[in-house]
Amino acid sequence: MRTEPAPCTRKTGLSDDPLAAALDCPDPVLAIITGITGPSYRPLGEIMGFCGDRQVGSLSSGCIETDLARHARQSLQDGPQVVRYGEGSPWFDLQLPCGGGLEITLVPRPCPGLLADIAKARASRHPVGLCITHDLMLRRCDPGPTGPMAEGFRILLVPPPRFLIFGQGPEAVVFAGLVRAAGYPHLLLAPDQQTIAQAEAAGTLARLLHWPALPTDLDIDDRSAVVLFFHDHDWEPPILARALKSPAFYIGAQGSQRARDRRLASLHDHGVRQGLERLRGPIGLIRSARDPRTLAVSVLAEVLEAAA
Repeated sequence: MRTEPAPCTRKTGLSDDPLAAALDCPDPVLAIITGITGPSYRPLGEIMGFCGDRQVGSLSSGCIETDLARHARQSLQDGPQVVRYGEGSPWFDLQLPCGGGLEITLVPRPCPGLLADIAKARASRHPVGLCITHDLMLRRCDPGPTGPMAEGFRILLVPPPRFLIFGQGPEAVVFAGLVRAAGYPHLLLAPDQQTIAQAEAAGTLARLLHWPALPTDLDIDDRSAVVLFFHDHDWEPPILARALKSPAFYIGAQGSQRARDRRLASLHDHGVRQGLERLRGPIGLIRSARDPRTLAVSVLAEVLEAAA
């Protein structure tokens, strides 16, 4: 007898990492979307983990996860398998609310050495390619677009956006708190102890900025966003001058259009000539936002849009 589908509002473990969870689980099963027909709640290559009774991540709005758990348990006995839901599925009682169809590959007990290798590469913020071979085994492959390839099916794992936040006052604290709550890697660098104390009290990772400069030990990669929230704009030019030489995908500073004009003139006085078109400001999708909470949401949305 088939199990009843879970309510479509159920979501479990969305903030967790299925690959990391599988590394700490004795009998994990990874479920990976390897085919999509029509609309889909999750993208191609999305991964969900089953670790005993724990479900890490999701592949739908919650409508197939209970049935997937049954297949995952079965795969521990029978080996890897491919299941299909929605269009083209043999199970008419499990429908996807968005329509379309999903092909999901279940891989039981992936190699711990492979998972550790992937975890090490991801910790260094390098893109990683993970391949499902034609015999439904997992191996590492060169990074490339997610989708079918000659060796099987490739999943591209890219580092999440990382936020390097500079500034002081409520705007910096609220924005850093929102980034932390969303689960993104972050660091707030502030020139005053009060901002540091407020940020740390909210659980934000913070560090004292001793002088107007971008610390040399910060490794800025192409998945990093540099965001400035200063009212004293004299702090900005030395930080921005180095940030503009980095591969950061987003560089922006708080302030009005007038503040932007003065900022560009100051950078020009500091000898900065290249990359000024990369500097965003005023920042945020909501123009003239003054409330720190509205500004935080507005800027986070803009950064994530740039990261997509």
